[in-house]
Amino acid sequence: MHPFPHRYVVSSTAAPQGNILLTSDGVPPLDTITPPEFDGPGGLWSPETLLVAAVADCFLLTFRGIARASKLPWTSVSVTCEGILERPDRVTQFTRFDLHATVVLPAEASEDQARRILVRAEETCLITRSLKGEVHLQIEVKQELPA
Repeated sequence: MHPFPHRYVVSSTAAPQGNILLTSDGVPPLDTITPPEFDGPGGLWSPETLLVAAVADCFLLTFRGIARASKLPWTSVSVTCEGILERPDRVTQFTRFDLHATVVLPAEASEDQARRILVRAEETCLITRSLKGEVHLQIEVKQELPA
């Protein structure tokens, strides 16, 4: 890992109408638009969906790293993240992120270890640790049958 601080730079370009173009060195550009919930056309990523995606992505990348360091054998992991946008005290903000994680393990793997690693991934994801909204994790473990 590179020494801290890490810097991430994204540039955006907009006209009075239409998509916003996000660019960052080394990755493909990304078009975004206002979501239907804010009377936009939808059909593309929005700041809201990008934020929820960042939570899901960070959770899975963190799980992968902790599982590798812990030598947990696993077959697959998936997560669905729902971000709740509300207006407490008349301030629009994400108040909650609900993660539903499912991990599939080989027959010989420890379910308890997998659960601990999933919880640790939620606790240490740098994206959720940087946000105000509460994070709630629901875990499902599926074990493959012995061969």
